[in-house]
This record gives sequence, structure tokens and C-alpha cells, in this order.
Amino acid sequence: MTTEEAGLFRRRTRSGWVRLRTLILLRWLAIAGQTAAIAVADLWFGMQFNAALAYLVVAASVLANVVAVLTVPVGRRLTEFEAMLTLLFDIVQLGFLLHLTGGLNNPFAMLILAPVTISATALHLRTTVSLGLVALALVTLNALFHQPMRLPTGEPLELPPLFELGHWLAIVIGIVFLGLYTHRVASEIHAMSQALLATQMALAREQKLTDLGGVVAAAAHELGTPLATIKLVSNELADELAERPELRADAELIREQADRCRDIMRSMGRAGKADSHLRRAPLETLLREAAEPHAGRGKHVVFTLDPQDTSISVQRRPEVIHGLRNLIQNAVDFACDAVEIAAKADAETITVQIRDDGPGFSPQVLARIGDPFMRARGPADAQRAGYEGMGLGLFIAKTLLERSGARIEFANAAEGGAQVTLSWPRDRLETARGGELAPNQALEA
Repeated sequence: MTTEEAGLFRRRTRSGWVRLRTLILLRWLAIAGQTAAIAVADLWFGMQFNAALAYLVVAASVLANVVAVLTVPVGRRLTEFEAMLTLLFDIVQLGFLLHLTGGLNNPFAMLILAPVTISATALHLRTTVSLGLVALALVTLNALFHQPMRLPTGEPLELPPLFELGHWLAIVIGIVFLGLYTHRVASEIHAMSQALLATQMALAREQKLTDLGGVVAAAAHELGTPLATIKLVSNELADELAERPELRADAELIREQADRCRDIMRSMGRAGKADSHLRRAPLETLLREAAEPHAGRGKHVVFTLDPQDTSISVQRRPEVIHGLRNLIQNAVDFACDAVEIAAKADAETITVQIRDDGPGFSPQVLARIGDPFMRARGPADAQRAGYEGMGLGLFIAKTLLERSGARIEFANAAEGGAQVTLSWPRDRLETARGGELAPNQALEA
């Protein structure tokens, strides 16, 4: 998935997150709270303010909810613009209600944070910024111009100027901080969920290929006997038709096509058995299989392997092969000339190292390697306009390999270029010795 495609994917899936039912329910809760606050202030504490107009403002929210329920299916997911208008109405309604009830002297002024936070959770950043600016403007206007709320004695209820300034500043900081923080967290959660879905799809694809390989191997095995029979009969027919060249040519054609089918099924059978029938293989075979699709892309893929270390038998797990293949692809993409793959093993650990001679990871990207939907790795992208990004592929590789028990370290090699080091506990990757064939035993007479 390219960087542009990933961004488009996020934009498309981010729209339509909010259902009308959710916003209606939240508005009913706000209406209940506003009505209760006005009634307590008016009837219980005897505060003096324009209660009739305040109730009328609350009634506007009631009317908006009723109209929405009657005209729009409540289960419908709102578009970006519809959700913005809904939240904008709530901000303006609350701002006007604060204007009637003392402005920022009203302790409920902090509730203006709620619509902005909802927008930051579910809508795009530009929409959240627009709603945040409207909220900031209304808070500032309410700090400067508002109808005072008076005590039963007629004395206005006013905070000291310093406290009022602090209240305004706290609300402004809350709008900015909560808006940006909530938007960032929601975006990362969404990106992570989509990337995990892509990882599961990649693993499912590898598993399907493995299963398909088993089917192909079985088909190649079953068709071997019929093809051998066809070849045998065609040879006999060709010998018997030596005096009839026109028919002999047909028999020879049948024999040639049988040989061709045999060769095709033999190659398919080898691939199928490699993926399905042999569940284990030497570590060197595993690494070469992972690198095979990128061996002919104009870069030298060099293996630095100790035969004693790489001859150990390891599990041929699809997620390991796919993860290694993604890392090798990334190295080949950025390498100037060569990619080196080294492996070693000791009593407890199996280590694989992938190095390239490219520009290496930029310092800004190095700390975020493996995050989904990252941008390009470094200066090489400016030189390679056709590069298709690396964030999601590396995330998938990192997730799959960590799932197999690997510990992954991304770094820049001392001699230049990028370096990825993977290490597995030997018992997580190596084939269990109990599954191997026991040596032959001599029979006693």
C-alpha cells in the first residue's frame, strides 16, 4: 500500500464515523442537565437572570432533536459536513445560554469543551480546528459581554478579574489541548486498527498460499501416474505407426505434451511440497526463499552465512517468511548496489541481520520505525519519485515477526546504510528435536 493510498484509505474510512443517534442521545443528556441547572438556580437558589429566555434556548435544542428524529433515520451515519453542523449548533446554543447566565462566571462554562472533543474524536482535523475557533470566539465574547447573574439580594455574581481571566485561560487551553490530544490519540488508534487488519489479511494470504501449495503438491503426485501411462502408450503407438508418418506425428505430439505436463506438475509439486509437505527447512533455505522475489531487481543480494549455523532446522512459518521478505524488499528499495543478509546461531539465540548500502534511516524516522502509515524513510525518496512508501509494509513485517517471537532492532550501520537485526529465542524458531526421526538401531541376533 503506497503512502498516498494509505492516506486516502484513512480519509475514506474516517468519514461516517458518527451516527445521528449518538449525537441525539448526547444532546438529550445536555438538555436534561441544562434544564436541571436552570431550574435549581431559579427555583432553589433564587438567582436572578432571564430564566424564560434560557428555557427558550434549551427548547431550541429540544426542537432540533425532535426535527432530527422525525426527518432523518436515527441510525444513519452523518457525513463530515452534517456532523460539523450538528456540533456547531450545540456550541452556539451553549454559548448563548452562557451569555444569559453570567458568562464565564457560570461554572458550567467548561462544558463548551464537549462538542470540540467529540469532533476531535470522530472528525477531521480541519473540522475540529474550525469548531475550536468558534468555541474560542464564543468563550472570549462571553468573558467580555454577558448578562450578569444576580444573587437573591440583587447583587451581581461576579468572579474577581484575576479568577475570571484564569477561568477563560483554562477553557482556552482545554479546547486547544484536549482537541489536539484527542484527535491525535483517535487517529493513532484508527491507524493501528487498520494496520492490524492489513496484517491479518497479509497473514491470511500467506496461509492460503501455503494451503494452495499443499493442494498443488497433491495434484502433482496424483497426476504423475496417468501422465506416465499416457507417455508409455504414446511411445508404443509411435513405434507401431512407424510406417504411417501422419499418425506417428500425432502420437509423438501426445508424448511431447505429456512430457510438458510432467515438467509443469513437477515444478508445481516442488513448490507445493516446499510450502506444505516440508514444515521445516534449514535456516539458509528459509532466508533464500524470503529473498528470492527480490534477487533479480538490479541489486546484489549477498548472503554471509556460516554453514554450521544456517544448517539448523527451523519452522517454515508463513509469517516469518512474509516478514523477512518485507524487510528485504525495503532494503533492496533503498540500496545503492548491494544488500547483505547474515545469520548466526548460538546455544540460545538465532540472529539474522539485513544491511543495505543506501542512505540509512533518517534520525526523525528512526524513532518511529514500525508505526503504521509512516512517511518515507529518508533523503532517498527525494531522488526516487516513484518510491511507494514503507510505513504499512514495515508495520506488517514488524508485527508478524514479533508475533513469531523475534526481537527487532532498527539502526544505521557504522559503515553506512540501514541495518535491521532480528533475534529469536532458539526454541521459538527451531524445529523441536522431538519431531525428528530417530537414528536407526542395530538389530540383535
